[in-house]
Amino acid sequence: MMTYSDYIKEIEERKGQGLHPKPIDGAELLSEIIEQIKDLNNEYRAESLNFFIYNVVPGTTPAANLKANFLKEIVLGQSVVAEITPAFALELLSHMKGGTSIKVLLDLALGNDIAIAKDAAEVLKTQVFLYEADTDRLAEAFKGGNEIAAAILESYAKAEFFTKLPEIAEEIKVVTFIAGEGDISTDLLSPGNQAHSRSDRELHGKCLISPEAQAEIKALATANPDKSVMLIAEKGTMGVGSSRMSGVNNVALWSGKQASPYVPFINIAPIVAGTNGISPIFLTTVDVTGGIGLDLKNWVKKTDANGEVVRNESGDPILEEVYSVATGTVLTINTKTKKLYSGDKELIDISKAFTPQKIEFIKAGGSYAIVFGKKLQTFASKTLGIDIVPVYAPSKEVSVEGQGLTAVEKIFNANAVGTTPGKVLHAGSDVRVTVNIVGSQDTTGLMTSQELESMAATVISPIVDGAYQSGCHTASVWDNKSKANIPRLMKFMNDFGLITARDPKGVYHSMTDVIHKVLNDITVNEWAIIIGGDSHTRMSKGVAFGADSGTVALALATGEASMPIPESVKVTFKGDMKGYMDFRDVVHATQSQMLKTFGGENVFQGRIIEVHLGTLNADQAFTFTDWTAEMKAKASICISEDYTLVESLEMAKGRIQIMIDKGMDNQNQVLKGLIAIADKRIAAIISGEKPALRPDANAKYYAEVVVDLDQIAEPMIADPDVNNADVSKRYTHDTIRPLSFYGGVKKVDLGFVGSCMVHKGDMKILAQMLKNIDEQEGKVEFKAPLVVAPPTYNIVDELKAEGDWEILQKYSGFEFDDNVPKAAARTSYENMLYLERPGCNLCMGNQEKAAKGDTVMATSTRLFQGRVVEDTEGKKGESLLSSTPVVVLSTILGRTPTIEEYKTAVEGINLTKFAPSHKLLVK
Repeated sequence: MMTYSDYIKEIEERKGQGLHPKPIDGAELLSEIIEQIKDLNNEYRAESLNFFIYNVVPGTTPAANLKANFLKEIVLGQSVVAEITPAFALELLSHMKGGTSIKVLLDLALGNDIAIAKDAAEVLKTQVFLYEADTDRLAEAFKGGNEIAAAILESYAKAEFFTKLPEIAEEIKVVTFIAGEGDISTDLLSPGNQAHSRSDRELHGKCLISPEAQAEIKALATANPDKSVMLIAEKGTMGVGSSRMSGVNNVALWSGKQASPYVPFINIAPIVAGTNGISPIFLTTVDVTGGIGLDLKNWVKKTDANGEVVRNESGDPILEEVYSVATGTVLTINTKTKKLYSGDKELIDISKAFTPQKIEFIKAGGSYAIVFGKKLQTFASKTLGIDIVPVYAPSKEVSVEGQGLTAVEKIFNANAVGTTPGKVLHAGSDVRVTVNIVGSQDTTGLMTSQELESMAATVISPIVDGAYQSGCHTASVWDNKSKANIPRLMKFMNDFGLITARDPKGVYHSMTDVIHKVLNDITVNEWAIIIGGDSHTRMSKGVAFGADSGTVALALATGEASMPIPESVKVTFKGDMKGYMDFRDVVHATQSQMLKTFGGENVFQGRIIEVHLGTLNADQAFTFTDWTAEMKAKASICISEDYTLVESLEMAKGRIQIMIDKGMDNQNQVLKGLIAIADKRIAAIISGEKPALRPDANAKYYAEVVVDLDQIAEPMIADPDVNNADVSKRYTHDTIRPLSFYGGVKKVDLGFVGSCMVHKGDMKILAQMLKNIDEQEGKVEFKAPLVVAPPTYNIVDELKAEGDWEILQKYSGFEFDDNVPKAAARTSYENMLYLERPGCNLCMGNQEKAAKGDTVMATSTRLFQGRVVEDTEGKKGESLLSSTPVVVLSTILGRTPTIEEYKTAVEGINLTKFAPSHKLLVK
């Protein structure tokens, strides 16, 4: 609890960091500030007024509750503050978005003072963040004959909170800033290693790109006061790898506009662009803030006289610049013609950025206001007994006669709400869908809680089957930042209705299992829609979408999400896996073969990968669906055989029961309810009433990819290609190389087995490799450190029961101890095995790291610059991604193995195998 004197002290400390006072969210501090405002002779009165008016977090925070009630006193004349007139108090209430401010406005509007009631009603007519408790009051007052309530409802039915907003500008002038060349990961905009500061928006804004870039953006803005600075990914895609809300927030802080003069450090309307557009999950986040994302297409493949693509020595297409967007270039976005101009010269059509729905997001200042506005208009019309007046752009409904449905089209049709009755929808349709499972992870969770507070949500939607708050991203190091942030987050989410990794009451043992693994277990119906606060929310059951913290908050609060039905790419397999190959190699080869088949075009980007794995259970199939984030797919769906799906659901039931046995279920018995859903689904599959999800035989796909397993002759490695002369080709995940490329001589400085890409089988592979070497050589010697982080505690328990953990303990120089977790990140490593706590560990980049300049061989998903390993002056850090046996052998040898060494090392080991299904997995 912070007092005023503590706050002043903190302000002085922040000045040293070049920061303004931190926004106020606590009740104790604001209570003291209010008392100082009331005391006309108080020496701190003037600055207290300033803090009260301009520096209080809105929504449902304790401070917002106090602020709203004090403003109510001022409106009613119960308190007199010369600087805050009743009219100004109402204006301040209008900027508080929801929660107690709505309750206060309703109190005033439905009160006995008619003049005040009318003024309060005018403010209420501009508000959209109303919940059932608020709308119930309005409906009750209306039924009781209250004319003010009737007037408010009539305004809501006309959606005047939207129609009376200013139209978006016809011309938007921008000045360009090249944020980077090649694909830009959201790590550049909001580094993972700064995750602890995300809820402190101004502080976190300091980590955008670099101080030099921030200075340049600021200089451009100052020199071009009538223009917006547009951040660009030159020769690449903007925002790959994550939907990170903090990245968009940072861009908005530096180049957007303030959402409200009375709410600090919440900016909207950022403008971002990329030669190859914006990553789909990142674009959703841009929509949340009412921003604009452009596909520039300013570099194209060079062609010869015959129209053939010209390639360089490496076989990559040579690109030609169509027009320049060099930093400082002034361009014009015309929202009416939907074209981009340089002066009077038309450069490109940008109509995809200005669909009717996106224009609404821009006009309303973000997509939330549209979601809540539609809901509010529907309520008002129903209460008044009138038809809904068409105000919003009609949802696009694409229905092709005689065309079958892909798996994602089936799921969206089954979960759609508010669509034309009886109409079957295909890809391209805009759909509101119910959400079954929601996940919040711990480094974005604080932002999700802030979003929930700002939209005045206090309890999870009853529509949601289950939701989970993880602790995996902060599992490795329990430092002071984690101790300050995580318990507060867990309490908030537990109170809100989520199952939480840590128990705020301290009853059950803290569980730091990787969020994606838990979500995969609690998804107990392959028809489910999952929303998760991480780009790797890619389940092997159902269809899962990685989302920003705000979209997660919206799903938690409303139980819904809105998006177009994506196109699908069908992936099937032929041939046979060689006995010495691991399924991870099939995953990498899929990407490699796809790029080769389509001449370098990534047909997966922005689409659903419908992968027909059939015979792989959910744990093993997850290795593929998880990696689809790196394929730049929007999401993925695994098509399973009936018996395989039943096996996966039984496995999920067992793990959910373990969570229940640990005491993790809540008062609503969410986990028990999930087991009931699984039982019902299993019964329907076994009886034949509803077999496993299948696409229709006559479904239409954007493309079809057939992966030839016979072509996969050696382990495949995703290489960041850090020294590629073409900067845009570095850190892309698209460079997939065979093991032999490295000739058995590339030095490996550290190995990592862990993250969401490994399952129990990987841990058993590691154990068996150590046992084999122990038996053959009498001991195991590591020539490079090997960090091992099991994904879940269940896996640890099962390995102990099956006798595999013992060999890992034998060769570990460090084993995690939950009773004494690490308080500081490791800065150096010895050549030994480190048994780390279950969680994300090195993959996250926010806690543990490899030594600068290291070459890391890892099972993880991240090879972005500076993520797992940073550069030194003389050597770039590189994170090569491969299968578990390759990682283990590389650390024992201290270098990449030859194919002969690899084959020998894995002989007799049960690697993760896959055989294509012999059944036709269509309906």
